[in-house]
Amino acid sequence: MNMKHGIILFCLVLKGIILSGLSGAGQLYAQVPQLERVEPGFWWVGMKNPKLQLIVHGDKIASREVSLNYPGVKLAQVHKVENPNYLFLDLEIAPDAAAGTFPITFTQKGKKKLSYQYELKSRNNSRERITGVTNEDFVYLIMPDRFANGDKTNDVVKGMQETTLSRDSMYYRHGGDIQGIINKLDYLEELGVTALWLNPVLENDQPRTSYHGYANTENYKIDRRFGSNELYRQLGNELQKRDMKLIKDLVHNHIGSQHWIIKDLPSKDWVHQWPEYTKTSYKDQVLFDPYASEADKKQMMDGWFDSHMPDVDQDNPFVRNYITQSHIWWIEYAGLDGFRLDTYAYNNPEYMAEWGRAIKEEYPQFTFFGETWVHGVPNQVYFTQGKTVNQPLDTELQGVTDFQALWGINEALNGEWGWTNGVNKLYNTLAGDYQYQDATRNVVFLDNHDISRFYSVVGEDFNKFKSGIAWLLTTRGIPQLYYGTEILMKNHADPDGKVREDFKGGWEGDKENKFTAAGRTEQENEAFNYVKKLANYRKQNQVLQTGKLMQYVPEDAVYVYFRYNEEQTVMVVMNTAAEARKVNTSRFSERMAGFGKAHNIVTDEVLNTSDTLTVPAKTTLVLELKKQAD
Repeated sequence: MNMKHGIILFCLVLKGIILSGLSGAGQLYAQVPQLERVEPGFWWVGMKNPKLQLIVHGDKIASREVSLNYPGVKLAQVHKVENPNYLFLDLEIAPDAAAGTFPITFTQKGKKKLSYQYELKSRNNSRERITGVTNEDFVYLIMPDRFANGDKTNDVVKGMQETTLSRDSMYYRHGGDIQGIINKLDYLEELGVTALWLNPVLENDQPRTSYHGYANTENYKIDRRFGSNELYRQLGNELQKRDMKLIKDLVHNHIGSQHWIIKDLPSKDWVHQWPEYTKTSYKDQVLFDPYASEADKKQMMDGWFDSHMPDVDQDNPFVRNYITQSHIWWIEYAGLDGFRLDTYAYNNPEYMAEWGRAIKEEYPQFTFFGETWVHGVPNQVYFTQGKTVNQPLDTELQGVTDFQALWGINEALNGEWGWTNGVNKLYNTLAGDYQYQDATRNVVFLDNHDISRFYSVVGEDFNKFKSGIAWLLTTRGIPQLYYGTEILMKNHADPDGKVREDFKGGWEGDKENKFTAAGRTEQENEAFNYVKKLANYRKQNQVLQTGKLMQYVPEDAVYVYFRYNEEQTVMVVMNTAAEARKVNTSRFSERMAGFGKAHNIVTDEVLNTSDTLTVPAKTTLVLELKKQAD
């Protein structure tokens, strides 16, 4: 959708053409079937929270009386809102309620009775496997439309607003789907991946640029061009068989302009209203700035992210319930292991804390991390749980996408050596970890779907690339790799479509197949095997997962740190200089005492560490220390 169209939609909402007052303007409401939908369409018995709120949408449904009769289920309250096409039903489900179906009836004198068969399902106890995504995992980020096409029959779906399919355009859909991902699980398992994060897969029935998924038009439905709800659940089951996990990408802050609920707003306060179109300032600082104006805070929080992404008003309790319940529904339905929370800083803090508590109470082992695209460690820490930097509330957010560590590794590899520059920036960033409740919950990364690809960021310097990978898989936190990084996919995000290219070999008829060693160049195979070697070592050795971290002040452009536990010690030596460096190991006796040899994890070479180590230019060594007698 272009800017002009989005502003028109926004203004129509404001002027009441889509939603007007109740006095004599009923004809202005959207024309909907008598009982268009009930969401969530089904639920489960035995949930820890006995309360459930249904949203019912149908033509003048508010004029009808509601009743149900089922043992253990109570209709506690019926809410009417501005729009007579909506009812919100509060149900209370007793702990001993049995699974089954029952009718919810909607009656009105002189009108035909409407009925919806509601189902309460039994919970799947096998989902007790949900342990969350932790620093024991290695996350692989996939943009489904651009990874692999496993089902050509869903490339174009008749009746949807965007039907253009063109792999030659960065803006149109390319046809990648969930089946394509399932077909490539062997490749991902070989690489050492333990968790998949997919960019949003909910239906985005928008007129343009719907492939990325961040403007959903449904909350309970997988986009038909990606597959189905059942196929998404199958992906989760297939991952479970391989001891791998599934992370769902969520957007609390906004929805698509073509969302069914936007087309017939329940009330004016479902979205943030302005006298004229107002975009967010994107300035996170106003949220914690003690000198910030209320006007600046309001624009940051209530301004729209973009013209085709209406900003939902999370002060509205019905909005809160609708969003939160849909997320709990997906955990239970698909057996999810984690959430990534898009545009976290733009959400209502009180609501997000409430949301976090609701998820943790229902699934104590479940984990989630928020996108905090900010600058400065304190800025990032502010959004994490524990009230560690004098926040006014506990956010309940366990971890974040660690942009500060990203800026640190980029400066380490590309910057000039100096007191605060070069690799000192990376050292200083990690030295700020004392501000977090637990920095090991943060997701560390080199690139993603919004920023330039790492290989291009380091100027296609292969040694720098390997140093970045070595750091990613040996530092603290949860490492995340963007699809194709392991085969040196490149480009700068100008625009971002350039970093969302197809993975060659994912489409029938592709001339090259990068999913196989035979289809990769010699250097691409070296890159793939480098990632594979380190990732699988990490997977098999807890020292790089949960081991403690000790770092040393960088000297002469060389940064040394250790990961260690009672069983193992791994030494990482990062030389960021353009010349080789000799490193005197006596400086590190606190961690190296008793060790005389080192096993190079990548090359399998055995080195003597009793005196000095020679580290080639722009090279990082990953060494498991060994006793002299080993």
